Amino acid sequence: MPPSLGHCKSLLAAALCCLPLLAQGSDRAMQDALQAARGQQWQKIDRHAIEDHVLAGYVDYHRLKARLPGAEPETVLAFIERHDDSPLGGWLRGQAIERYGEAGRYASLRAVADGVPSGTERQCHYYTAQLGTDPQAAAEGGLALWRVGRSQPDACDTLFDTLRAQGAIDQAAVWERMTLAWRAGETGLAAYLGRMLGSEWQNGRAAMDLLEQDFAAVTRTPACLGPECRGTSALYAAAMHGFTRADTEAALEAWRKLAPHLALEARHRREIEHDLAFYSLVRDIDQNLGWVDELLTRRNDGDLLELRVRTALAERDWAGVLAWTERMDAEQRGESRWQYWRARALEQLGEDARAREAYARAAGERNFFGFAAADRLDRPYALNQARPRFDEASRQAVAEWPAVRRTEALLRIGEPGLAASEWYAAVARGSEEQARLMADYAQRRGWQARLVQTTIAGKLWDDLAWRFPEAYREHFLHWGEQTRVDPYLLMGIARRESAYNPEALSPAGARGLMQLMPGTAAQVSRQLGLRDPGPYGVLDPAVNIRLGSTYIRDMLDRYQGNRLAATAAYNAGPHRVDRWLREAPQAFDLFVESIPFRETRDYVQAVLAYRVIFESLANGGDSAGVSLLTPAETSVRYDRSLLASN
Repeated sequence: MPPSLGHCKSLLAAALCCLPLLAQGSDRAMQDALQAARGQQWQKIDRHAIEDHVLAGYVDYHRLKARLPGAEPETVLAFIERHDDSPLGGWLRGQAIERYGEAGRYASLRAVADGVPSGTERQCHYYTAQLGTDPQAAAEGGLALWRVGRSQPDACDTLFDTLRAQGAIDQAAVWERMTLAWRAGETGLAAYLGRMLGSEWQNGRAAMDLLEQDFAAVTRTPACLGPECRGTSALYAAAMHGFTRADTEAALEAWRKLAPHLALEARHRREIEHDLAFYSLVRDIDQNLGWVDELLTRRNDGDLLELRVRTALAERDWAGVLAWTERMDAEQRGESRWQYWRARALEQLGEDARAREAYARAAGERNFFGFAAADRLDRPYALNQARPRFDEASRQAVAEWPAVRRTEALLRIGEPGLAASEWYAAVARGSEEQARLMADYAQRRGWQARLVQTTIAGKLWDDLAWRFPEAYREHFLHWGEQTRVDPYLLMGIARRESAYNPEALSPAGARGLMQLMPGTAAQVSRQLGLRDPGPYGVLDPAVNIRLGSTYIRDMLDRYQGNRLAATAAYNAGPHRVDRWLREAPQAFDLFVESIPFRETRDYVQAVLAYRVIFESLANGGDSAGVSLLTPAETSVRYDRSLLASN
């Protein structure tokens, strides 16, 4: 009698669990060999012990890399072809481009390149190699690398020197880069470039010196700078950028006087006007709004229209909300966020039938505004969940895929970084079905963080059970109960903060699942009578969730249990949220849209939408009985009265 499906699953699980015990001898030899290869200690490598190992290519990579630039391109290309299903091929190609470029082996570089490489240094080598065979491409690529306001790597020197000698980088290009460097505060680079200019650029340099002292001097700057006025456009663009950031109101006043009389390049004029409109809207400069509105009748920059709609919302200008969203292109206007606001505006203007149509369009999306629209219509949330099914043979076969075998082997020998590179490269390279099989495998292996990242790399947006796994569920439920915090809110915060990676470290220093700053972790620990866990102890999921849940509880207490305000405070800090509440009394949706920091605005929407998904998944994928916000959270006014001690 054949074994049952359940029995097969048990056998597979047992096999997976025992993977670290397999091939211990050869793994140890490979671990030693890889370490020796990194140090080019070839005599320490037992080639016989690793020749059949799934990771033998990693040692070959280091061996061939060490031979560069002496290795011939045919050898490099043969390696790339053998390892085209692994990151190794791309890594060696990049190394070869770099080393051939440094050695001046440009024919060899061209032979191994498969298009413009990534990275400034390699691009400079690549375009230098094109100088003799495709001078037009070399000039175009070189100019793009030249036109930046910062120093470029030494690898660019030959390219830039050659293009200058040929006239492709002329005095006007030197001047433009000088203005970009001045604009970026790179005074050393600006001075260096200034020494390349002839005396005919003296009035431009003098104008720059004057503007450096006072941007308002732009109204006294000559309208013709440099030979044949070739320096005018770049300097005015740089000066207006600085002036607009320093004093937007005065900058616009100056621009309205200057604009009709200046012959500027179209790209610079657009840049100046965009900056003026952007900062006028962000800084709520009412007297500039008429000019901004006139500008937006002539151009439809998506970011400016978004800001203009938000200004209209702040003023409760519902007709303006409709008018400005109508100017968006069809793709932007079709987003659930803007369909929601169009519906709200139509509702306020008494057009209920059209409002319901717009709400219905928004409610088809799985996000904050989609869920808020569904609430307006009193209909279930559109989770749009995929439910993939696999036959057992396909699931078992994944373990034998080369990329999966290499990933497992790299994990066994303590190379999690290389394992991640192998895994995600395979996901991105594969079909959607292959990505799903790899996600299924990651779930069975208990790789929660890798599972979430697999759905991102494979763009498996509708595979909710994988995007929002049950990882650490017992901890979230336990500490949610202990702190009286909605456990699904805790899950939503952790998912947004770290994508369920317990070892996540942010550039700012936040750590772990719920991304606690060391100072916050120490403070909350003292509050609980616990020892400071330190920078590594806070990475423990149980510790991190306990401290994070306590901190969000404190934020909830501060805002009378309001999860929306507390979530904003978790991201931006309570003092900022206190200020936002004091400055603008409004409904919940208007409060969310009014949050001035895009990061926090997006964060709040994501966390609250994620908690809906987590709770729905806990209900078997059914959103019945699940709500984005409580009745109190949707009806309360978001003003100073929300503060516990107002």
